[in-house]
Amino acid sequence: MRLTVYSDYALRLMMYLALNGEKLSTIAEIADSYDISSAHLMKITHELGLKGFIETVRGRRGGMRLARDASTIGVGDIVRASEPDFAIVPCMAEGVGRVCAIQPACVLKRALASAAAAFLDVLDDYTLADLTRSSVPLRKLLGLPELPFTPA
Repeated sequence: MRLTVYSDYALRLMMYLALNGEKLSTIAEIADSYDISSAHLMKITHELGLKGFIETVRGRRGGMRLARDASTIGVGDIVRASEPDFAIVPCMAEGVGRVCAIQPACVLKRALASAAAAFLDVLDDYTLADLTRSSVPLRKLLGLPELPFTPA
């Protein structure tokens, strides 16, 4: 199974926002940190905003941040929201008629559907907070400032 670049960028965007906490982030700074296209990120930001994952603030001092706590955002939910479908083979696509000579007797389609479901089940075991838990190395790699030390 392979995720689209769109999903890859969506996950990276969400991780960046999780690391940045309540501070507003801009598309330009995220694109620069990952060395990826800001045009792609703009489209992804818009879509994730419509789906309730992020909130955007317009204006000169605007930007974006997570719409809710990272511990409540499932990785599987992000992937489901950003992938167009999980049709691993053409016969799995919705609304597609017979595309294969063995389709009426094929068990492969069911096996692949089970595999895709298992893939998403594993992703459902992780939250955005899990992906960013060891944030010090990630923050350094992305050029984000260190968080102030707060004693327990």
